[in-house]
Amino acid sequence: MGIAYVVVAGVTILANAGIAAADFARARFVLDNSAEVGVPVSWLPGLAVLKAAGAAGLLLGLLGVPVIGTAAAFGLVAFFVGAVIAHVRARVFYNIAFPGAFLALAAASLVLSIAVGDAAADLGVG
Repeated sequence: MGIAYVVVAGVTILANAGIAAADFARARFVLDNSAEVGVPVSWLPGLAVLKAAGAAGLLLGLLGVPVIGTAAAFGLVAFFVGAVIAHVRARVFYNIAFPGAFLALAAASLVLSIAVGDAAADLGVG
């Protein structure tokens, strides 16, 4: 398994687990941001579950179930594309770097997951 994939996926797991915990705890910054971009507070638990599931799926990918890791990375990419779109639609640009950074981590995890899978296939492994 590529060291870059392990590092990037590990950072992505930690970031998403952390923000999911903040969503579950209804941290003040989460509530403020949600209100600014027009996300109802009632959606926070569901959004937190999606982020936590993405983190758990990436972890499973690192632990030997690569198809789950790749699917989780894809799901997180889709999720954070939606988050960036929500910021753009609401014209909330001052903090768009946050969902952008989560999107970049998810996209890097996805690309590296696919690359590691292709490398394993080329070697006849997995």
